[in-house]
Amino acid sequence: MNFHTIFDFSPQSNIQDWRVVNDLVMGGKSSGSFKINDEGFGIFEGHISLENNGGFSSLRYRFEKIEVKHFTKIRIILLGDGKKYQFRIKSDTEDNYSYISYFSTSGIWQTIEIPLNDMYPWFRGKQLDQPNFSNDSIEDIGFLIGNKKAENFKLVIDKMELF
Repeated sequence: MNFHTIFDFSPQSNIQDWRVVNDLVMGGKSSGSFKINDEGFGIFEGHISLENNGGFSSLRYRFEKIEVKHFTKIRIILLGDGKKYQFRIKSDTEDNYSYISYFSTSGIWQTIEIPLNDMYPWFRGKQLDQPNFSNDSIEDIGFLIGNKKAENFKLVIDKMELF
């Protein structure tokens, strides 16, 4: 099977290009953090606060453009907390919108598969009136939690790949 690893976490992973963006950018009070644990998994965790019209935390990873025209899906191996998350991609980091897909976690290790052409354009909580993802490359991926409730969250990420 043809595949391309986007990121495979390990204890030696360099995560300097991963960054957390919380609702603080708009006055909110949510807190999220990202680190590598002792087992070598990426840990995105924190607390969502609805104070000051907040309500989200996101994790982003920017990288050199990856050609995706020979791939149809993204596979993510993760352990969630039973909550719903948004997976996001951008073909150009300069775009102000992302293509998104929601997935639910189960509290056990899961392999999530997201068809690229099912991902739809999204900006500031609204779907845009334009086609689903059909670009030839990506250079930004991410996760976002914002379920319109105050809650703690924890997402353990093992690997992401195109196939």
